[in-house]
Amino acid sequence: METLVLGLDLVGTFVFALSGAMAGVRHRLDVFGVLVLAFAAGNAGGITRDLLIGAVPPAAIADWRYLVISLLAGVATFWRYGTVRRLQNAVLLFDALGLAVFAVSGALKALAFGLNPVAAVLLGTLTGIGGGMLRDILVAQIPTVLRAELYAVAALAGAGVVVIGEALQLPTTATTAAGVAACLALRLGSIYLGWHLPTVATSKSAETHRDPH
Repeated sequence: METLVLGLDLVGTFVFALSGAMAGVRHRLDVFGVLVLAFAAGNAGGITRDLLIGAVPPAAIADWRYLVISLLAGVATFWRYGTVRRLQNAVLLFDALGLAVFAVSGALKALAFGLNPVAAVLLGTLTGIGGGMLRDILVAQIPTVLRAELYAVAALAGAGVVVIGEALQLPTTATTAAGVAACLALRLGSIYLGWHLPTVATSKSAETHRDPH
């Protein structure tokens, strides 16, 4: 399981670092700012997970591969932004894949450290959404996870599938694949089919209304 979690973590780090670097370039940050966003997006969720379960120092700090992968994604995006932007659909797919693999790896690592199923699902979800939240906050945007899109819900589903599979003592590889697939299906459905959570319907007049008292 340790090798599986490491592999998933590194894949998730790279694809989320790409999304962080792209956000930095779009907001006209300098090369240092782009690299900071790449590292933050790629590693914030994993660092938070490791701190909460007592896996210190966090893998993203103790293992040089996390830093190198994040910096490579940042540099590639900074110097070849035009190419990456033309692959926008692919980047969206990679972001969804990063969410899925982080949610699954977070749940697996939490279980490996002896956490109960509910805590493992929550930590898996946090691992998946943490990097994207910090990325959006650093560029002063409302985090995607707080909008109507299926982001946290997708991560929750992926982590939940893994935890249920482990509780039923199903093969880890199979439950991992199923968890990634469940998260991807929900996230891609949100992106391409418009699936979303309900929001409060407000009229323009209601939004601009001011209480006279």
